[in-house]
Amino acid sequence: MKKINNFIYIQIFLAFLLSSCNRAEEVAESPADAGAAAGANVAADEAAKQITADLMRGYIKELSDDRYEGRGPASHGDVMARKYLDKELSKLGLEPGAADGSWEQPFDLIGITAGQPPEWTFSKGDTSLTLKQWDQFIVGSGVQAEKAAISDAEVVFVGYGIQAPEYDWDDFKGQDLKGKVLLIMNNDPDWDPKLFGGETRLWYGRWDYKYFSAAKQGAVGAIIIHTEPSAGYPFQVVQTSWTGEQFELPAGDEPTSQIQAWATEDAVRQLVALAGQDLDKLREAADNRDFQPVPLGITTSISMDVSIKRVQSANVLGLIRGSDPELADEAVIYTAHHDHLGIGTPNAEGDNIYNGAMDNASGVAQVMAIAKAIRSLPEAPRRSILIALVGAEEQGLLGSKYYADNPTFPPGKIAANLNYDGGNIWGHTHDVTFVGLGKSSIDGIVTAIAAEQGRVVKPDQFADRGFFYRSDQFSFAKIGVPAMYLDTGTEFVDRPPEWGRQQHDHYNEVNYHQPSDEYDENWNLDGMVSDALLGYWAGLAIANADEMPAWKAGDEFEAARLKALREGSE
Repeated sequence: MKKINNFIYIQIFLAFLLSSCNRAEEVAESPADAGAAAGANVAADEAAKQITADLMRGYIKELSDDRYEGRGPASHGDVMARKYLDKELSKLGLEPGAADGSWEQPFDLIGITAGQPPEWTFSKGDTSLTLKQWDQFIVGSGVQAEKAAISDAEVVFVGYGIQAPEYDWDDFKGQDLKGKVLLIMNNDPDWDPKLFGGETRLWYGRWDYKYFSAAKQGAVGAIIIHTEPSAGYPFQVVQTSWTGEQFELPAGDEPTSQIQAWATEDAVRQLVALAGQDLDKLREAADNRDFQPVPLGITTSISMDVSIKRVQSANVLGLIRGSDPELADEAVIYTAHHDHLGIGTPNAEGDNIYNGAMDNASGVAQVMAIAKAIRSLPEAPRRSILIALVGAEEQGLLGSKYYADNPTFPPGKIAANLNYDGGNIWGHTHDVTFVGLGKSSIDGIVTAIAAEQGRVVKPDQFADRGFFYRSDQFSFAKIGVPAMYLDTGTEFVDRPPEWGRQQHDHYNEVNYHQPSDEYDENWNLDGMVSDALLGYWAGLAIANADEMPAWKAGDEFEAARLKALREGSE
């Protein structure tokens, strides 16, 4: 990245204003202001040199080494990783950031291992269909109990399984679904850009919403129909991610279902044929507001023994205390999840360690490099900087959810969350992906800095996969915090136009949540350096601005932000 010149630095310094109005001519009010900004810029440029490919390569190699056993939550490798990160943050000169003055914010997890039956039978009258576990379905327990079971429950097709009053959409139409097993389409309606964000997947299209929605209806079970386009990943990801020990935060009073399952499209096609229905026609009907749930006249029973244990993981928190007495109680929070899937089902080569090199040792490496750069400044930013390396993300954003429920800074005092989940391992790009672009005033900051890098900012380039709701920034957004998730671009320097998308797709199809997500010495981290620098400058801009960023008017998280700000001022 070329040097940020003085004028642009001042622009970045006040970028939250430039995102909403054209005030470039007002950014320096006096020669003294310009001189101070220029001095700050020299120091910031020097600190930025700490962000190097070699530094990040070292973090990635270490965390994804087989010794860490894939960093599964509460495992030996998880403890090793946290101790390593504690030590590294201390070496960088940060102070412990947890509420009790330690490096870690511990949280309890319930480990659930369901003894999945090898077969699952569905019946209608005298005929039946038996599906095979692994090849056709994956099923898990929806309850934190030693037994999960349903008996002679009717299967009901409920379309997308969505209730969204703001879109005048209700797939349930008041029908009594208590005790039923709901068969649910993945994703959300996507044919109209004014409806559910068009091709941009919202939380309504995510698997966790589907199970939650079914439980709210009183259903005893839910089966999500897997297709690769609707899920955003192949069925092999379901096989490896939803088997073995699964983790949850300790249950509260939220509704639950006995079983939570996935089934392949071909298996579901056979299932609805048993009911005398056609899957394509059912899905076509579900694409309309007037859709009514369709009882299939099929019943099923299934029972699983469930192993339950209570374990503990932790978020690793390091703090750079702000230099402004009036703003130091506010924070910019950088996040990356330190966990992965641990030891699981072996692949064809017999490798059973899910190292998580890109996902997410690379994200941790970027945040650690940013922390080193900020800590190298002669004076800390005005607001505090919290480095939050969160746990159990792969289990449903559990570590960041725990932090959001138990924050060390009140939500109304958190200026922004800047999240890294995965890194660019393929080289320089002409573009950068900003997952969440168009949602907040952070847009202007990122756009200005990327322009200085000679890059353009693009929204989520795989919007149908719902990445905003799949990583830790979602936990912060839900409590109202404006959030940014930087991801790899697709237009690679000196590469053919489609090369970048091919790399993304290959990773997604072959390495995502697989043992093959391993560190490779041939990785080109130049683009990762650019993305980390972008986050560094964006964090400084937010931390030094007079005002905090805001969600754009009407955004889905604006109400939560306004509530948090009101509570913070009381």
